[in-house]
Amino acid sequence: MRILLTGGTGLIGRELCKLWNGEGHELIVLSRQPQNVPQLCSGARGIQSLDQLNDTAALDAVINLAGAPIADRPWTKARREVLWKSRVDLTQNLVSWLANQAIRPSVLISGSATGIYGDCGDAVLDENSPTDTGDFGSKLCVAWEEAARDAETLGIRVVRLRTAPVLAPNAGMLAKMKLPFSLGLGGRLGNGQQWMPWIHLADEVGLIDFLLHCDVCTGAWNACAPQTVRNAEFVRALGLALHRPTVLPVPAALLRLALGEMSILLLGGQRVQAHCAHAASYRFQFERLDEALIDVLY
Repeated sequence: MRILLTGGTGLIGRELCKLWNGEGHELIVLSRQPQNVPQLCSGARGIQSLDQLNDTAALDAVINLAGAPIADRPWTKARREVLWKSRVDLTQNLVSWLANQAIRPSVLISGSATGIYGDCGDAVLDENSPTDTGDFGSKLCVAWEEAARDAETLGIRVVRLRTAPVLAPNAGMLAKMKLPFSLGLGGRLGNGQQWMPWIHLADEVGLIDFLLHCDVCTGAWNACAPQTVRNAEFVRALGLALHRPTVLPVPAALLRLALGEMSILLLGGQRVQAHCAHAASYRFQFERLDEALIDVLY
């Protein structure tokens, strides 16, 4: 297959390139620094503009994972614009480009996040649950998905992948948590009762590969492990995996003061279920949090 990836130099994109390069697929990565793509993405070709593909062979699939990091700094007005442009505007431009292609790819798998549901307390959430609860993160995901859905009018199968925080070695959420927890400085966030979905990197990649080849798979899909835990349970499991105490909670008021609206990423929760993945008989490699943590930490 001939596959175009946006966000291919990111954590998930690099792993997909490693997998698909080994299977002999032709990989093209849209990047602001295309010269770095071959080294980062298992030999994939880097392009800086979609126009570079106008006179080449047709694509079989597009994987749209681009987006500036959402949790690395507070959501100032300028940062919100960066987050919006890197997700919504890029996806709109991508779909507009696809509309002008004589031969279009059969599938577009487009990124989203479980944050689309907002802070929903103890409510059990599946792919049919309401979205857009009013906070910026939720609104961003809704607009991101709507931009991708426009490709359905072009006859393209569209999958909107709502990914939970990804557990990976030396990257993502754990990269920020490992040092303080290793020093015994970790603890629950707020009261620790917020639900905290997660997914192992191997299952994120495995599910995307599954969706690429499943011709009947379409619409919204939650990418999260079967075992959803509360923040306090996650913290306790991480402490056990690192053999460290977790007795230093971070007050909710302090997080709100320091992070503003972005604090919802830490204090809000989603009790998400991957209903579509289970119905399609996708087999998770890592269902339990303790097993996933041991795998990525050691």
